[in-house]
Amino acid sequence: MRKGVLIFFVLSLVFMTACNENKKDETSSTQIKKEVTAKDILGNPDYQAISYGGYRKKSRDSQPTIKELKEDLRILSAMDIKVLRTYNVQPKLPHASNVLKAITELKKEDDSFEMYVMLGAWIDCLNAWTDKVPNHDVESPNNAGEIERAVALANQYPDIVKVIAVGNEAMVKWATSYYVQPNVILKWVNHLQDLKKQGKLPKDLWITSSDDFASWGGGEEQYHVEDLNQLIKAVDYISMHTYPYHNSHYNPEFWGVPEAHKNMPDTTKIEMAMERAIKFAQKHYDSVTNYMKSLGVNKPIHIGETGWATVSNGHYGNNGSRATDEYKQGLYHAMMRKWTNRAGISCFYFEAFNEQWKDAKNVLGSENHFGLFTIDGKAKYPIWDLVDKGIFDGLTRNGNPITKTYNGEKEALLKDVLVPPSEQEIMAR
Repeated sequence: MRKGVLIFFVLSLVFMTACNENKKDETSSTQIKKEVTAKDILGNPDYQAISYGGYRKKSRDSQPTIKELKEDLRILSAMDIKVLRTYNVQPKLPHASNVLKAITELKKEDDSFEMYVMLGAWIDCLNAWTDKVPNHDVESPNNAGEIERAVALANQYPDIVKVIAVGNEAMVKWATSYYVQPNVILKWVNHLQDLKKQGKLPKDLWITSSDDFASWGGGEEQYHVEDLNQLIKAVDYISMHTYPYHNSHYNPEFWGVPEAHKNMPDTTKIEMAMERAIKFAQKHYDSVTNYMKSLGVNKPIHIGETGWATVSNGHYGNNGSRATDEYKQGLYHAMMRKWTNRAGISCFYFEAFNEQWKDAKNVLGSENHFGLFTIDGKAKYPIWDLVDKGIFDGLTRNGNPITKTYNGEKEALLKDVLVPPSEQEIMAR
């Protein structure tokens, strides 16, 4: 009798242990499948972000295929990029919706594949991109459809779309072809926030606008208007852009080599110039922070765009600010990631791949060359180390394996690197 009780006790113990293990497995599985929100992603260095366009040709009339997009997304995933920024959902440009389809297919093929999207809705003024004079005080009738399509995609892919950005550099005054007044952006942000309250959009979806630091109050006083103040209060976070690269020409206060540095080695001059460039970007970030706080608001600020081009025959090349090359891009990318990761700032680095449609008539135009990869899949200097680590082994772009630019020869690369002009040269211009 005692022997039977002992056997029963042992079997019960085994059964209870097995049940507990099953519960642990179920709990672990539940934790893994926990839905990730924008709040979890933004500011989290485990979710590196990048601006992405998969266009290969000189015109966006030639849309990348789903297969090509998946090829790109595998490359970015190998780099631990988990958040993409897209720019529009225009009906003739299905790039963003195809990116969402591509991510969905990759997730079905591999349960561990993880990728999210900051979905842009393009906003224009009346007569933008036409032969008529743009009316910056009236919005384009196309904006309503753009917002409607963004809402539809956010609802169709709630597991992927975590942010909607209303407009891209849509308020900054130098965007003379299309900019609108802040009241237009405010109108659509409020509309999307109302849809969340009504249960017509996911409640954890974050709404923002992605614009130049000046447009967020960090620049001239002309931007400090009440509609901007209300917009800052309406968004879930601020997505600001900063480009020391462009400012090396337009506002080069930080760029010139000081007289005290003239006898330093060229590499030191360049490295110190890039350190000043990062401080310039930080100054932009702080200026937006200070303006926001002056309104009694305290919410996250992330970098929606920043980057460094590697080719330019214009303002930033040999006859201009001499800012352009892969070596400087490498320094900027590394310093920017280091700063933003430590500070808990998401940085949608601009951009993943070169896109030649941006300045189709000028092959050497800087806008075509902001990518970390060339169009044919060569990794530029900032990510040579990733090639060395083998993370791209077996991956291709346009059928090409991922190799290094300059055949990985740093000495060859450095021959194309120019020292920034002196402060005196800049002042003399």
